[in-house]
Amino acid sequence: MDTALDTHAPATTRDRVRQVTVLVGAVVAIAGAAVGSGAFGGQPIADAADGALSATATPLAPDTPAFSIWSLIYLGLGVFAVAQALPRQGADPRLRAVSWWVLASMLLNAVWIGVVQAGSVGGSVVVILALLAVLAVVFVRLVRIAHTGTATSLITDVTMGLYLGWVSVATLANIAAFLTVADVGELGLGATAWSVIVLAAGAALSVAYAVFGRGRPSVIVPVGLAMAWGLAWIGLGRTNGPLVDATVATAAFVASAIALLAPVITSVAARRR
Repeated sequence: MDTALDTHAPATTRDRVRQVTVLVGAVVAIAGAAVGSGAFGGQPIADAADGALSATATPLAPDTPAFSIWSLIYLGLGVFAVAQALPRQGADPRLRAVSWWVLASMLLNAVWIGVVQAGSVGGSVVVILALLAVLAVVFVRLVRIAHTGTATSLITDVTMGLYLGWVSVATLANIAAFLTVADVGELGLGATAWSVIVLAAGAALSVAYAVFGRGRPSVIVPVGLAMAWGLAWIGLGRTNGPLVDATVATAAFVASAIALLAPVITSVAARRR
């Protein structure tokens, strides 16, 4: 188990600039995302781009309740933005390593909403892949850098873990939506077979996260929880409505169970070594 890093070094002007910029940027990005997603009466994302990203658009679309996880993620990002801006956090080495990347992820999320509202499903795939890459950088750094202050480290780990886990599932759904809009057909295997393959890839990704971050359960457990949540709602979405598919539902539930258990198993195994 790693020990906490020393955070008593004096903060620099660059640190203060970073803290203020991330705080202000977070407020702008979260507010923009809320407005753009229809939270205050605008067009909901499910209705944008001719419904390409609605809960019934493709076999890999999570059911509507799945998206309530955004409330928790936004809350965590808001708390993170405030916590990292506290004067005593200026020289925190962990926050120095990830804060700009976290801000980039929030801005990309707002851009994604804007692109979808503009009707570009193909553009949304490009943006969400960039968002996933940025979150992957944050994940790697949080795993590799020792904890500093307990509260700040926990806020950062849990928030970014949930964020990464959900965006990982959302990326799969977004790509499926693009392929449907692009009318690429069923690529020889059919929608059910391809959906099962993609869900298996999602399960494999959850295991990869768990194995890589096995020494940092505060990060990988939230990743697994968010992925399990999203995958389970894909399964539930295929048990009712216009896209009932028992095979896809079963595959999604199995993938959800794997995502939930993988971080627990790897964390326990790492602790026993």
